[in-house]
Amino acid sequence: MVPSIRREEMSMKRRDFIKGAVPAAAGLAAASSLSAPAYAQGKRQLKLVTTWPKNFPGLGTGAQRYADRITAMTDGTLEVKLFAAGELVPPFESFDAVSTGTADMYHGAEYYWQGKSPAFNFFAAVPFGLTATEMNAWIYHGGGQQLWDELSAKFNIKAMPCGNTGVQMGGWFNKEITSLDDFKGLTMRMPGLGGEVLRKIGATAVALPGGEIFPALQSGAIDATEWVGPWNDLAFGFYRIAKFYYYPGFHEPGATLSTGINLDTWNELTEGQKAVVEAAAKAENTYMLAEFNAQNGNALNTLVNEHNVQLKKFPEDVLKAIGKASGEVIADLAAQNEDVAKVYDSFIKFRQNAMEWASVSDQAYWEARALDYPYGG
Repeated sequence: MVPSIRREEMSMKRRDFIKGAVPAAAGLAAASSLSAPAYAQGKRQLKLVTTWPKNFPGLGTGAQRYADRITAMTDGTLEVKLFAAGELVPPFESFDAVSTGTADMYHGAEYYWQGKSPAFNFFAAVPFGLTATEMNAWIYHGGGQQLWDELSAKFNIKAMPCGNTGVQMGGWFNKEITSLDDFKGLTMRMPGLGGEVLRKIGATAVALPGGEIFPALQSGAIDATEWVGPWNDLAFGFYRIAKFYYYPGFHEPGATLSTGINLDTWNELTEGQKAVVEAAAKAENTYMLAEFNAQNGNALNTLVNEHNVQLKKFPEDVLKAIGKASGEVIADLAAQNEDVAKVYDSFIKFRQNAMEWASVSDQAYWEARALDYPYGG
């Protein structure tokens, strides 16, 4: 009889424990649902606006890859729906749309927002500034992201790198550039600080979204244009109008593209969801640069050998004059604007260190590889 009584007592204790545990568990679940973001329990769609034409090679497709990665990596709990330039808002209004919450995210280039603060230029491209790998080094490991966070937060945005086109081309011209005087009176499409440099050397710079460049060049509204590089320039067909194709692209030595997320939306995400967004952006940052480097060589061959484009290098004295003007433009901005001054100081110090390292690493290797010696087949 004793074992039977003990079993009955133990059974009663288990029932009492379970009765007490169920309300406690329910209470914990309720508390958890209150503290977690409301949509973390289910699914949420995020609207991503871009400055690029729909499915445009590299830029538009890169934005779509970024959106698709987030959707896939969260098993659809965050579904990112992409709206190309003009589908939800005009391309250059993407920043305001995200800042105000009309859209949740953008994919673009930070120099498009220089009207908000000239400091945004430094997180896209600076004339005679950093290459793509150097930009990544500064942003990820040199304090650039912290400065970017501080600046973007003033506009209710969290931004980060999400693509890079690598070094760009100098542009398409209807006449040869033999001296700095050839820029005087020229109207050229060039956004960001590159446009400011053009103005300093006597040209007129205009900022046009990608879809408006070809008709402007065709109509004569602009005399010259830069866009990205051979792959994208071939897609837009600039060779049909202009035949002189200049390099290097002094204005964008490593153009970083970016994603910006509405800060309220960002703060509502779980830590896991934030990690996914950051990982997806980093993945696209790497993938896009590789894609441009893979595609540009073949596209350049097509432009030169099939479309009779005349590939030309800017004369050295022109590059030196533009380099001097570039340094003066960004130094003047830093002297006039507190936000720019803070970013400028970090950028310039990093640029100097990067140049010293490049002289014995990448630059030295490129020079050695270009020497005349037999190699391969």
